[in-house]
Amino acid sequence: MELQGTIKMIDETKTYGTNGFRKREMVLTTEEQYPQHIMIEFIQDKTDLLNNFEPGQQVKISINIRGREWTNPQGEIKYFNSINGWRIEKIETGVSQDLPPLPPEDAFEPASDFDEKEHDDLPF
Repeated sequence: MELQGTIKMIDETKTYGTNGFRKREMVLTTEEQYPQHIMIEFIQDKTDLLNNFEPGQQVKISINIRGREWTNPQGEIKYFNSINGWRIEKIETGVSQDLPPLPPEDAFEPASDFDEKEHDDLPF
């Protein structure tokens, strides 16, 4: 799956446990009628993907949705979801370089031989 939007926040990389598990979280704000602030996790070697990005940039992120089951000490089963990012790319905004440049404003002159009285045949 892919998500697009604007980076709202990028957290620092955090390390957990004795085996050195690394995780870095970021928040993406979608651009739709009701924008959503979606927290996305980048784990292990994917945490470095965020090094070249900053809040305010428009990006496209490839994600996987993960779900897991956990039994708490009281024996109750709980379910958790996470959104894991595995690729991020900047969305280029602006005018495409393939388009020809626009002519200067004075390149076109208004027609001077137009007579309003001759062409005033509209019914309103």
